[in-house]
Order: sequence, then structure tokens, then C-alpha cells
Amino acid sequence: MKRRLLRAPWTLLKALFGWLVLFEARNKVLLAPSAVRLRRLEDAETRRLAADLPAPPSARVATVIATHRRPEAVRAAVRSALDQTVRDQVVIVVDDGAGLPELPEDPRLFAVSLTRNTGVAGVVRNVGIRLTRSRYVAFLDDDNLWEPDHLERALAVLESPGGPDGVYTALRRVLPDGSEKDVLSVPYDRRRAARESFLDTNAFVARRDRSVRFSRLRRTPEVMPREDWELIHRYARGHRVLHVPHPTVRYLVNPASFYTDW
Repeated sequence: MKRRLLRAPWTLLKALFGWLVLFEARNKVLLAPSAVRLRRLEDAETRRLAADLPAPPSARVATVIATHRRPEAVRAAVRSALDQTVRDQVVIVVDDGAGLPELPEDPRLFAVSLTRNTGVAGVVRNVGIRLTRSRYVAFLDDDNLWEPDHLERALAVLESPGGPDGVYTALRRVLPDGSEKDVLSVPYDRRRAARESFLDTNAFVARRDRSVRFSRLRRTPEVMPREDWELIHRYARGHRVLHVPHPTVRYLVNPASFYTDW
């Protein structure tokens, strides 16, 4: 009885706000010191890399691919980005301090490497966002792939009359042996998103503004929610987000990565 009474406030808070929202609030308190240091690193790396670029890579869509020690996988991810039916695109690969592999020759492709490994996906992606100029921003991890019409379907919704600010498509989740696990397709509902983790930035395309920045908290595999959830949930606070119920992402359920098992 005493235990139930002690748990009652937590149960009430979860019912009011959602457990993911509460866990993220806790993360921001406990992990704040690391975020401050990583913001300084992100700023310094962005300035250094921008100085080496003759001009910021610009296009209708900027696709950011974060990578670390997956040469074969990142080449496949880059190819799936470059093979999009939407050609007005720049693809920026940001290596998290391990060194870049040989990548395809394409004038739309830019690749940079951080001076040291951060181990924080949000910082790596933020550098890519900040180095580019575009109307829309999209994201692809180095172990996932897009179908050729991913950007086309997303932009068709974003640019329709009265269209939203951000969209995410369905994920076709595949196992390491290449077989399909399932298709994750959940319509957007902000209240539901506070309680269920069904948001992933591999499927997300958004209008660029200053709110399109990832969390800089150092999240180990045990820290929930992931930075993907945090970005879309925060973006949806002031922007309209819709779901496109068509699978355009091949999402690898990768035991060697920080994948979300939903």
C-alpha cells in the first residue's frame, strides 16, 4: 500500500504529460553539462569546416548523413541519396572523427570529417545542417537506405497548398539478414508521441529554420528517448507535422547501432 502511494505522483505525471516527455526533462537536467561542452565543440568544428568551403553547399534540399567507421554502408546510403528522383539536392556526409572512406564522385556530394570522435549523433548532424543552405532538410543514417522516391513524396506534401512544415514517411524495417521485419506507419499525434516512440529522422523532411537542430545531450544506448524523437517532438510544438503512409525508408534493425526497437 505504501509503495503504491509513493508511486502515485509518478503515475499521475505520466498520465498528464507522457513518460517520454518526463524522461526527456530528466535528461536535460542530468546531462546538461555535457551538452554545454559539446555545443562549444560543434561551434568550433562548424567554423573550421566552413572556412574550407568556398561557399555553403546550397540546393532545394540538404541531406545530412552522419557516419562513423562504416565505409561500405555509408557508400550505399550516399548512393541511395544521390539516386533520388529529386535532383535539386546537396548531400553532406559528416564523419565523426574516424576518417572518410572513398565516396562517389558527384558535384552534389560534400564530405567533411570532425577532428575527433564525439559519439553524439546530434552534434554530427548539426554540423551538417549548419554547413548547408536549403529550403528543406532531410536526414539519413549510414546504415539505412532511401527508396528513390523518398524526397519526391515528402516534398509533394510539403509543397501542396496549405501543406505542413514537416513530414515523415513510413519505415520498412529490415533485419541484418535482409529480410523484412515489418512496416512502421503511425499517423502523427503529439499526445500519442509523448507516450510512444514511433518517430525517426531517417523518414523526416522539414522546412529549414533555427528549430531544426538536434539535441546535444550525450545519450548512451540506455538513455531514452532518442534524439530523433526529441527533434520531431520539439519541432511539432510550433510546426505542423504530417505522416505520409508510404514506406520510403529501409531501416536496419542493427544490433551494432543505437537503433530504436520501438
